[in-house]
Amino acid sequence: MSDTTTRALSLLNLLQTHRHWPGSELADRLGVTERTVRRDVERLRDLGYRIESSPGSTGGYRLEAGSAVPPLLLTDEEAVAMAIGLRVAASQRLISGPETTITALAKLEQVLPAPLQRRVNALAETVQPTGIAAGAPVSTEVLGELALACRDHERVRFSYGAASGEVTRRRVEPHALAPADRHWYLLCWDLERDDWRTFRVDRLSGVEHTRVLFEPKPLTPEQVEEFILVARSWARQPVEADAVMELPLDVMREMFGQWGQGATDAGPGLTRWPVGGADFRETMYGLTWIPAGVEYTTDLASPAREELQEVLERMLRALAAPPPAPATS
Repeated sequence: MSDTTTRALSLLNLLQTHRHWPGSELADRLGVTERTVRRDVERLRDLGYRIESSPGSTGGYRLEAGSAVPPLLLTDEEAVAMAIGLRVAASQRLISGPETTITALAKLEQVLPAPLQRRVNALAETVQPTGIAAGAPVSTEVLGELALACRDHERVRFSYGAASGEVTRRRVEPHALAPADRHWYLLCWDLERDDWRTFRVDRLSGVEHTRVLFEPKPLTPEQVEEFILVARSWARQPVEADAVMELPLDVMREMFGQWGQGATDAGPGLTRWPVGGADFRETMYGLTWIPAGVEYTTDLASPAREELQEVLERMLRALAAPPPAPATS
């Protein structure tokens, strides 16, 4: 294989791993001049790859869909089958490593010509896997765009519809996509709020790429998991209540961390914190996280209030009674 061919394949690999490359950075990566990069781009274009170029200090190259599938060693039917399979896997969480599924789907659909994309869309709508509880419908196109932004560390804008019905425009630095409790969540740094936020992807639309790259803020896998768990807890629960704690809001947020989201000032030295669960037992579990020694009241409604009270009174009687004699062998 000639040096020219090897270099062109290396360039193609770089173009497929990032959405946008500055020409100078491609030249540095390949160890050639920018003029050589331009010649290699033309060679790839001759092979059927549609590569967009933009001038200026922020300009560069990006790989786009062409009029035909470029040489990927895939037939049209194979490409369609792979795209549909990846869509199903992504939307139903059939395999581990969801980010791998989504980025593979995004990379494949990035080069599918329009006729094949229409076939994928039409066929995917008729594929209804059974045996898995489905969550809210999620656009695979949106998932793919967000996956690319997470991978490339690119700022994006989008519209978000909250559960209250309010729609806001957000500008964020995407960090991770994760499935949980039959939904997809986007964890990102919200540039307007100057804080981490987690968004339900099915409530998100109008993704706009800014082509502005960012240096990702450090997060451990455990921190990412905690953010997603907190986001899951914000879904409306069958048994909900507020706990008003004798604890200032700033102190409470410092003690609770991400789990303090939704807490509000309830007056001098008081904090109102929403808590809930599938039944009164899960709500009780949430209340047990209130720090020792902190007094509080709750508006837990009937019949959960009476059910919880009966369980606690019985538990207190059991704890106050003498322990049973140890079992004899």
